Amino acid sequence: MRLILGLGNPGAQYELTRHNAGFLVLDALTEKHNIKLDTNRHYCLYGKGTIGGHEVVAAKPMTYMNESGKAAKAILSALDILPEQAIVVHDDIDLPLGKIKRKHKGGDAGQLGVRSLINHLATDRFTRIRIGIGRPEHHEDIVDFVLSPFTQDDFPIVREVQEQAVELIETTLAEFSEKPKKSEEDTGC
Repeated sequence: MRLILGLGNPGAQYELTRHNAGFLVLDALTEKHNIKLDTNRHYCLYGKGTIGGHEVVAAKPMTYMNESGKAAKAILSALDILPEQAIVVHDDIDLPLGKIKRKHKGGDAGQLGVRSLINHLATDRFTRIRIGIGRPEHHEDIVDFVLSPFTQDDFPIVREVQEQAVELIETTLAEFSEKPKKSEEDTGC
């Protein structure tokens, strides 16, 4: 079984924010594969299903972003899934809007949700699907930027990114049992 963990912040006020790119991709994935997120346990809202013949658990941490590791550790432990069997989908300000990269291990690059995962799991050996959200012009505006909603002009790109990220997750699941991974790949508009 594999875990697909979309990072974000719970609550309606964060629903369409840039920081919730992981939640938005997970929503598209679960809708496409008819996986109902109907269990609220282990600090996560999650559901089980099958994608391309692979049993998966799709989950959203119900902690805030910087506590995502607490939820990841709890659900991985409860379901007896290794961190290496997890795909984590998260926003990335170092990538422009529309760009997606897959990474199989490494540091957190300042992403506090990923930092929390690495700290709680005591490993960096999980796959990341990095969703580009762009970067604000001024460094001091980062928190406001990631917690702001996507603009109307952004939504066509966001929808396209959701579709591409879902395809990348499907491909990643298929490759888990096929061959060794490269450390990083990218895709995007």
